[in-house]
Amino acid sequence: MTPLEIAPGAVHVPGWLDMAEQRELVAACREWARGPVPIRHTVLPRGGVMSVQTVCVGWHWQPYRYTRTAGDVNGERVADFPGWMGDLGRRALTAAYGEPGDYTPDTALINFYDGDARMGMHQDKDEKSDAPVVSLSIGDSCLFRFGNTETRSRPYTDLRLDSGDLFVFGGPSRFAFHGVPKVYPGTGNPETGLSSGRLNITMRVTGLT
Repeated sequence: MTPLEIAPGAVHVPGWLDMAEQRELVAACREWARGPVPIRHTVLPRGGVMSVQTVCVGWHWQPYRYTRTAGDVNGERVADFPGWMGDLGRRALTAAYGEPGDYTPDTALINFYDGDARMGMHQDKDEKSDAPVVSLSIGDSCLFRFGNTETRSRPYTDLRLDSGDLFVFGGPSRFAFHGVPKVYPGTGNPETGLSSGRLNITMRVTGLT
């Protein structure tokens, strides 16, 4: 579990989650996927539909904004962000940076990728805070592309994220473009409780009240 700095402020910690932690997260994500706001394919402003399926806790995300209720789905308030997840986020920052600072995440976006799902290059910039993003991977491995803060194109670094991996990006890399060009079906371990596909959990600080 040696941290690997991919770019300033961007750190990959392979195999950070043990199997028991992965199973617990899969079980929690399954519960959130049922509601109160169920998992869905997000509709983009120009009418496109994301290939990943998303469910949120703490705050509901849709492109360019966060709300407490999901007006684009069923109007319900999303599940609360649990305290244990905040503890997990601080542990993650300690693993990546050596200390957690005052990290207090208040939302998590959970994305489920089937074998055909992709995520184009994008910035996580709908938050009013520049606190780091904590990303956890469970299930099938993926090709993760981590770029620069100026453009969706090169320079970027491609790396493989496997089940249990942690990736944190903050500081100079907080607003770097990143995406998932490919998932590798059948590479996950069913012992996680996930028979197929990939879960990606990203914790953020919205800066909202």
